[in-house]
Amino acid sequence: MFNRSAPVIKLPEGASEERHLELLGVLNSSVACFWLKQVSHDKGSQSGTGGFMHDEWERFFEFTGTKLQEFPLPVTLPLTLGRELDRLARKLADYEPSALSATPTRGALDEARAAQEKIRSRMFALQEELDWTVYGAYGLLTPSEVTRTVLSGDPSELSASDVPQLALGQRSFEIALARRVRDEEAETVWFGRHESTPVCDIPEEWPESYKKVVQTRLDLIESNKDIRLIERPEYKRRWSIEPWEKREAAALRAWLLDAAEREDLWFEERNEFTAPRPLTVNQLADALRHDEDVQAVATLYAEDHLGKRDASLATVLAAIIEPEHVPYLSVLRYKETGLRKREQWEHVWEQQREEDRTGKRLDIKVPPKYTGADFVKQSYWSNRGKLDVPKERFISYPGASTDNDSSLLLGWAGWNHREQAEVLANLVHDRAERDGWPKDDARFVPLLAGLQEAMPWVHQWYDEFDDEWDGNPAEEFQSALNLGRTERHLSESDLRAWRPEKKRGGRKKAAE
Repeated sequence: MFNRSAPVIKLPEGASEERHLELLGVLNSSVACFWLKQVSHDKGSQSGTGGFMHDEWERFFEFTGTKLQEFPLPVTLPLTLGRELDRLARKLADYEPSALSATPTRGALDEARAAQEKIRSRMFALQEELDWTVYGAYGLLTPSEVTRTVLSGDPSELSASDVPQLALGQRSFEIALARRVRDEEAETVWFGRHESTPVCDIPEEWPESYKKVVQTRLDLIESNKDIRLIERPEYKRRWSIEPWEKREAAALRAWLLDAAEREDLWFEERNEFTAPRPLTVNQLADALRHDEDVQAVATLYAEDHLGKRDASLATVLAAIIEPEHVPYLSVLRYKETGLRKREQWEHVWEQQREEDRTGKRLDIKVPPKYTGADFVKQSYWSNRGKLDVPKERFISYPGASTDNDSSLLLGWAGWNHREQAEVLANLVHDRAERDGWPKDDARFVPLLAGLQEAMPWVHQWYDEFDDEWDGNPAEEFQSALNLGRTERHLSESDLRAWRPEKKRGGRKKAAE
């Protein structure tokens, strides 16, 4: 809805729901798809199979609002079918694995999957009714042909004795296509790409009335050139959707990640104040270990989607958190190209702060956007994007875990800049005072670099006396940074120049 390529159709004020559904019905038909593809920009095939005729359904088109305004509407619009398909679509969404309100269980997920398959099967059949009804509305069929190719009655009242459980591969145009492939008159990847089975004969188990309807449709595809032109894969609804297993895995991951993101996990009482608390993956697992729902969902995910029946909670959390974290320090996020762009962004931010301080408008140049090649990992790019906007769930602190727990140290991405700075200041203190790291331990350098990187934002937002804090947060963290640098004989430029050691690959054994 927030994209120039996602136009919105707005009807006049006071237009009824029925009017919307009438319009949606005809726009959802194969006739509308055919018309739009004749007048819209063809952006080519991205199938990678050469763009042959059997790949026409994989060509991409740009459907714009300007062209859509010219779409010719028939006198009669398919309200009853549009309304029923809309109802079923809403019902279908209720059974998405991500929409289940209770804690997901194997039984609930299997029931939802079966319900979705049943609803989709009925939608396949009603979409066919819609397409053939619209053919008649545009005069592509005679009244007699309409009677013989469309089931009569309210679509919401059609029973199993009227409409069978239709599967992909069993629609009229697919049967006609399968016959042409069988007779070596055509070649296609349609069935394989949609994981459907080619069907050359009308299934015997279908109701007699429906078999007659489909046979009439097949006859018209053969004899009527206009119908034959539209009843082709490139103009028919693909019903393409991610496999259930993939959607289920995503829903289970999201549920577990939501549980791991609970705000209370990421704060603790420290020196009589509430302070942000980083946790290693192992510590996070310990904090969630007594939550029976978390354990049950983690076991379900491990068994069905990790292939590890006896995986520990920490193992599951490590797997699902891996693509959801981004390191706290810029040199751990970007390659050198990205760091150069980051410097330009930092300069712009400082200019903006100067404008705020002085009220004087500066000629601020637009900094360059990032690309995937600027990030150390694809997951960092996925979470940040071209404007480096944080969308990750967790902050990671590589190399900052204690010596007796090597699992990745994490923070909550919901922390503000003051809390992020507080975590880094506390880590420097705790690793020296509690965990026995020598003062000159090289692992302190990136932590101090991270604190230095956070300070401009802390000064911007928290450079005043805070009653709750009982002091000035910016002054306190600046003092902690200065002390940390002094104790280790580090300058600001030393911290900016720090880079992680490059991993060395092992030597390959010589061929014997």
